[in-house]
Amino acid sequence: MEFFKTTKIYDFMSKSKIFIAISAILLLLSYGLLFTKGLNFGIDFAGGTIVQLKYDEKAPLAAIRESLSKDKEFKNASVTEFGTPNEVIIRIATSSAKVAGGIGDRVKELLKSTGNFEVRRVEMVGPKVGNELKEKGMMAMLLSILAILIYVAFRFEWRFALASILALVHDVSIAMGALALFRVDVNLDILAALLTILGYSLNDTIIVFDRIREGIRESKSNNDLFSIINESITKTLSRTTLTSLTTFFVVLTLFLFGGKIIYGFSFTMLVGVVVGTYSSIFIASPLLKWLGFDVVKYKAKEAEKEKLRREKERMRAQYEGGRV
Repeated sequence: MEFFKTTKIYDFMSKSKIFIAISAILLLLSYGLLFTKGLNFGIDFAGGTIVQLKYDEKAPLAAIRESLSKDKEFKNASVTEFGTPNEVIIRIATSSAKVAGGIGDRVKELLKSTGNFEVRRVEMVGPKVGNELKEKGMMAMLLSILAILIYVAFRFEWRFALASILALVHDVSIAMGALALFRVDVNLDILAALLTILGYSLNDTIIVFDRIREGIRESKSNNDLFSIINESITKTLSRTTLTSLTTFFVVLTLFLFGGKIIYGFSFTMLVGVVVGTYSSIFIASPLLKWLGFDVVKYKAKEAEKEKLRREKERMRAQYEGGRV
């Protein structure tokens, strides 16, 4: 399905400096938020206890907070709606055995004056377990980036690998900046979303890079890298648009109608899909030029590889012919 005329070559690279400047501002803002506000780590990473309640009628949040504040263990508990006005989530920033013991019964006793309700869920994560999950999550992300670097360097060329990694860091950094700005609870589902962004963005970047490599091989006289990039991106533009829009609308549906339980995941994915699509065109591609990629040298290198391959085939054919 073609949305754009491939006979017309769109000049993306002439606007690359503008978009890189915008990205630089977004990155500075993101890192500023991360260093000043920091991420709002949820129960999975910070440790604590979650209690989910369901009321027969609309939950009286003010009365719940007032009743909980009478007990010192629940004084700083966070009380929020969960999906519907009838359900609430109580987050307690502690997971000591003292709090965990019979916590459902204690909540029932403290909130008996607020209406009829049932305790639907009680979850506890110790601070030690939370720290281990945080460390393993960061390790998983770093190992993913390292594996991607090795894969792209092996399949393409080291400048392609470095450009793709810089684009991935760009995407994840802006997504984390958005999480810090809107104070989204960072739990395991957010980590899953960030790893998904890595895969999504890499897939988009690899397709563009693959077309750029083909464009370099096919071009006989044109050695202008930006011209080849413009032509390559134009040829993949319909595919990129179709994939990005379908993914975006699916994630947007989850964000709007999926409820509180997947709010963090869908929000992170929304940011990641937009930034990942934009970075594969306006960040990863122009970085090739800035990293010193030379079309003439690349063609000479590929020609030498092809010459060696043909020589090996000729020698193999001679050996097999002599043996027969």
